[in-house]
Amino acid sequence: MIKVLFVCLGNICRSPMAEYMFKSMVKKEGLENDFYIDSAGTSSEESGNSMHYGTKNKLDQMNIGYGNHLARKITKQDYEKFDYILCMEERNVINAERIVGGDFKNKIYRLLDFSDKPRDIADPWYTGNFDKTYEDISQGLQGFMKYLKKNVL
Repeated sequence: MIKVLFVCLGNICRSPMAEYMFKSMVKKEGLENDFYIDSAGTSSEESGNSMHYGTKNKLDQMNIGYGNHLARKITKQDYEKFDYILCMEERNVINAERIVGGDFKNKIYRLLDFSDKPRDIADPWYTGNFDKTYEDISQGLQGFMKYLKKNVL
């Protein structure tokens, strides 16, 4: 089983969007039994809060189901549990490495490092542009799935 954790700052916008998009993707591919997928944030300020309404609206618009998500902060135990920790931006990578005590097993990446155009995914909490966030996450997920099919699956 491949265990994937998506990480952003507060775990209410980008990382839960990526979590539910990837769950939908692997289900469509018939691979849901091969994956465990979750999300977390590098900050605890949103812990216990549900997803941002902009994320919910975008997932609804794209007919992607989601659960009763409650934000949480990444832990040291997550580093041991997950095979891939996919962050939305470089700041998340730095903070995740600090929280888990370093990336000695090379598990932490930016999601868009798997795309043709590696870059950060802007935080829609600040930009208000959930459509752009969705497009960027989609590019990253497609690249990540391509990587997995070539190297892991």
